[in-house]
Parts: sequence; structure tokens; C-alpha cells
Amino acid sequence: MAQSPPDPRSDQSGIVLVSSLLLLLVVTIMALGMFRSFGIQQKIGGNVREKQRALQAAVSAEQYAEWWLGAKSNAPVAVAVYAPSSVEVACVSLLDANLGQGQICNNTLASLGINPAYVPWTAAGVPVGVSYIPPGMSVPGVPCTAPADCTTTDTYFAKPRFYIADVGTYGRSGELYQVDAYSYGLAANTLSVVEGTVAVTCIVCNPGEP
Repeated sequence: MAQSPPDPRSDQSGIVLVSSLLLLLVVTIMALGMFRSFGIQQKIGGNVREKQRALQAAVSAEQYAEWWLGAKSNAPVAVAVYAPSSVEVACVSLLDANLGQGQICNNTLASLGINPAYVPWTAAGVPVGVSYIPPGMSVPGVPCTAPADCTTTDTYFAKPRFYIADVGTYGRSGELYQVDAYSYGLAANTLSVVEGTVAVTCIVCNPGEP
């Protein structure tokens, strides 16, 4: 009885199946790697965005403090003509610039044992400095703690704050002031702290002015 010769393709069917499974596994691993890479890039982009938001808010608070110092504080006229205590106070409380409040401190943050990089600033458990909400900024009444409370991208974790301290004389009729400011981003772990030194001089100091 004659037998038909074996079909050579039947001997290769197992190899094709194994090769297909290996190829599928490689493609799956590549796809998972791409999705993971996209997720990391999105997180990096979000972190960079929040860092910039916090920095811009802190700079806004610092710029407002410098404007208030030169336009509203009567410095350095009173400092140059009268005793520094006439316009400066020992800052041991928290004021609100949005209510028209402000203060020049005769004690620096360092003299209170405060490192500007560690916020919020407190002395003996009491908040110090001046809070300020720039125009257009949304800040909740209380800091958002749960993720559901911090989902609005235009919301900041808490109010920015600044601190102005007199650090000495400048020239014949001026004073040097150190301005520290900080702001959060959307969450407490996104923070920016800025610091600057401002010289305010009085071209004509009139002793008769209060």
C-alpha cells in the first residue's frame, strides 16, 4: 500500500505559533513602555507648570511688597528724619495686604529664628508677615488638603505671603530693606520662595512731614 509523503508545512506549524507569541510579547512590552513614558512626561510637565505658577505668584507678592514699600509706607522719610520705630514695628502677627494693611519690620526673619525656605512663617506658633492675593488668583478659605479639593487648576493651596525688614542705612538719606516672599502652587508640596533687597532713598527729606 502506497503512503503519501509527509507535508513539510506540518512540521513548521509549532515554530510559527511560538514566533507569533514572542512577537506579541515584544510588542506588548513596547506598548506598555510607551504608555509609562507618556505618563511620566505628563507628570513632569504638570510639576514644571505648578513650579512656574508658584514662582510667578511669589514674584507678584514680592513686587507688590516693593511697590507698597516705596509708595505707601512713608519710607525712608520717617526713618531718615525720625527714629526708625516711628514707621517700623516688631512683626509678631499676620496682616492682610488686600485689606490695605502692611508693615515694615525691625526684626528680620532670621532674628525670629525663621528660615525663609521653611513655610508657613511662624514665630512662637503665631503666623508673621503680610498675606497678599494678586488679582485673578483663586485661593480657598482654608488650605485644600484632600485631592478632591485641589482639582481646580486656577486654585492655589494658600495665600502668598511677604515679609519686609529694615536691614540698615543706604547712603545719606536712604534705607535698605530685605523683602522675602513665598507662594504655593496647587498643593503644599509645590512651593517657591524669593528674596530681594530694595534701596529706598528720599531725594528731599522734609523734617516737618509726619
